[in-house]
Amino acid sequence: MSTEQGWAAPRAQGPVNGRVTVPGSKSISNRALILAAIADGPSHLTGLLAARDTSLMRGALTALGVGITENEQHTVTVTPGSLKGPASVDCGLAGTVMRFVPPVAALADGVIEFDGDPYARERPMNVILGALRTLGVQIDDHGTGRMPYAVSGAGSVRGGKVTLDASGSSQFVSALLLAGARYDEGVDIRHDGKPVPSQPHLDMSVAMLRERGVHVDDSEPNRWVVAPGPIRALDTAIEPDLSNAAPFLAAAVLTGGEVTVTGWPAMTTQPGDQLKDIFTRFGAEVTRTDDGLTVRGTGRVQGVDLDLSEVGELTPVIAAVAAFADGPSYLRGIAHLRFHETDRLAALEHEFNALGGDVTQLDDGLEIRPKPLHGGLFGTYGDHRMAHAAAVLGLLVDGLEIENIGTTAKTLPEFPEMWSGLAG
Repeated sequence: MSTEQGWAAPRAQGPVNGRVTVPGSKSISNRALILAAIADGPSHLTGLLAARDTSLMRGALTALGVGITENEQHTVTVTPGSLKGPASVDCGLAGTVMRFVPPVAALADGVIEFDGDPYARERPMNVILGALRTLGVQIDDHGTGRMPYAVSGAGSVRGGKVTLDASGSSQFVSALLLAGARYDEGVDIRHDGKPVPSQPHLDMSVAMLRERGVHVDDSEPNRWVVAPGPIRALDTAIEPDLSNAAPFLAAAVLTGGEVTVTGWPAMTTQPGDQLKDIFTRFGAEVTRTDDGLTVRGTGRVQGVDLDLSEVGELTPVIAAVAAFADGPSYLRGIAHLRFHETDRLAALEHEFNALGGDVTQLDDGLEIRPKPLHGGLFGTYGDHRMAHAAAVLGLLVDGLEIENIGTTAKTLPEFPEMWSGLAG
């Protein structure tokens, strides 16, 4: 239910029990779309996520000249075409679009202009733009290192060696990995800086390239060498989005209930798979069978000390669980979240404390000291993960309203209905 202020978060009336099927992984979907767009033939994608981020990716690739069609069974066929401009790409607030598409646009013949949502113009792009310039790509960003900017494609990219600092986002490396095989000399990427966050997402990019016949050498730390050559077309079934499963499983942890997310893969490169260990650390019972992943709350939520450097996107929901623990929690290794859809560390600190919480930013994370919370309007900053966190808090807090619940359409348009069905 919505009011003039926000969406009333359902309050749990007892243990939350149920089964949930989450749509396809955004991270895999957008990587599969990129690779299919520059493959050596048509690819068929099943289970592709239908959400704002994937819609923006499809729109971007279509603008470049890629053919994308969908049949009545929702199988998406991607047919590579002659990449060309002039064209305009709307990145919205999708990091995968604003970072993965420019290296592909560099292969086009013509000028490709990039812009996005107002906050997207604040997200630093200088790392990927500087790397592309090193590889021989002409870019006009008016000296800002941010959007809007234009990539002037010449139909090919020289490629070769490039050194960058990817400590702000693993997407800077993935962006070059995904397109690098199509560059004349391939690409030899070297990272120089603090550790690259979200290592599982890099593993995902490398694995998907190898599945398509691309040779990637990542045997040396902080170096990735992609050999030039074709990218084989590959029909792909997209896994469920495990990160989007986080709030549903958290409901079981907090209420002493039992929730199963169906179709949980036995093996995956998705960072969300670490939820199995994370919720166990909180004190829940976690089991995986062929049916899916089941989390059972035990009636106790323990404080945790977690390094979330590989799974930063899970931080908002984990912080919401920690707000009801039996002691303080420390979430570390997530300084890079200051440059996500919003400054997530500042946003979590402000919104939790506005409800009576006690959250303090650390240099690289958050300290959360549980205190009784009260209702109020929870700001989401256009960030879907903030909305997920608010929904989890609302399970145990009367009168909590979520501003702009529609922001969950970024990766899970059905979230309000799914959440009400499970928690309400």
